[in-house]
Amino acid sequence: MKQIYSKLFMMFLVVLIATTSFMSQPMNTQAQELELDAESAILVDAETGKVLYAKSPDIALPPASMTKMMTEYLVLEAIENGEITWETTTQISDYAYSISANPEFSGIGLTQDKSYTVKELYEAMAIFSDNGTTIALAELISGSEGEFVKRMNQKAEEMGLPDYQFVNSTGLDNSSLGDNYPEGTDPNGTDLLSARSLALLAYNLINEFPHALEISSRIEDDFEGYTVENLNWMLPHEASYLQQFYYEGIDGLKTGYTGLAGYTFTGTAERNGNRLITVVMRTDSKEARFEQTAKLMDYGFSQFEKKDLFAAGYQLEGKESIPVAKGKEDTVDISIKEGISLPVKSGDEELYSLEYSIDKDLLNEDGNLIAPIKKGDKIGTAKLVYTGENDYGYIFNADNLTVDIVAEKTVEKANWFMLTLGAIGDFFSGIFSSIVDTVKGWFS
Repeated sequence: MKQIYSKLFMMFLVVLIATTSFMSQPMNTQAQELELDAESAILVDAETGKVLYAKSPDIALPPASMTKMMTEYLVLEAIENGEITWETTTQISDYAYSISANPEFSGIGLTQDKSYTVKELYEAMAIFSDNGTTIALAELISGSEGEFVKRMNQKAEEMGLPDYQFVNSTGLDNSSLGDNYPEGTDPNGTDLLSARSLALLAYNLINEFPHALEISSRIEDDFEGYTVENLNWMLPHEASYLQQFYYEGIDGLKTGYTGLAGYTFTGTAERNGNRLITVVMRTDSKEARFEQTAKLMDYGFSQFEKKDLFAAGYQLEGKESIPVAKGKEDTVDISIKEGISLPVKSGDEELYSLEYSIDKDLLNEDGNLIAPIKKGDKIGTAKLVYTGENDYGYIFNADNLTVDIVAEKTVEKANWFMLTLGAIGDFFSGIFSSIVDTVKGWFS
């Protein structure tokens, strides 16, 4: 009998240990914090600019050919502004030709004494990361690469990139350009951008010029009689050895490599109407930059869902209205002008709240708005506050999202008669209060 009880007890322990071991395992390993083999990385929602994950995102590092995203942006802007067209032609300078002919750099070989269209040059730059065509475009738009670099830095400032330094249009090290390094730049300089800056650059590129994705998503292209394949292995390539890197929804954006930068990649993918932007910097290999990007994409698509946190017209409890002075009505209802939608982790909806800030310049000394007030007038801002952990902010270098607080209806100014009656009432009310206080004082 003792042996039977002993066996039963041992079976109970085995079941208990197995159950405890199972219960201790995470239900979803992706819910844990990511571990990336990259020196710097960022994951961003492409609609709102919300950062969903970041690893050392503000370190300025060499971006290699991811620099070309700024060149792409400026080419597309020049087309939009009418400075050039897709059919504008240009010939190849000695400098651009020498870079194109160098087998150490990305390139497919350009021909001198031949006219190329902007379309041909742009596609070679965006699809195959050709350096010679990039320089040719910079020279076409600004006359020289040195002048184009000034334009790059000016646009970076306009975009609000937090960390940037452009010294050439390609992302190569200036020391690799020999005597052709752009005038006005350090002969030993290199482009520098942070992951946050690259994500913001990509955000501006694809939101302002969606056509860029139609080109960056092409698997191959014909140029100079050759078929060249896109360097983005996450696209659906036919080659069997590349199919392991395919990622559903990927359609851009830019690879990069130099000895100083390591292997880098800015990616973007869309699934079910949700688009993500990723940046990985200084990974160890061509394969690693795509593998780490896939980790970021998986995390973003599986762990976050777009939620309508606060609808347009939402009124904060306890602050549905604000007093009005000199108006036909004593108060006016207020609400947020625009709704707030964000990608949110499951169960985190309750961790978001709004914090009001009323424009003090619109208030009198008693804290009242002064009539007249028109429906839709902005009277302040509402800041979105998140009380959970790991809030990475936004790529716009802002910690919080804000929307306008507006008046729900019009409150006209009271006419002079009503204002006079009110003033008289206030006057006598003040006298009566003084008398009451005096009488109270006699008997205290």
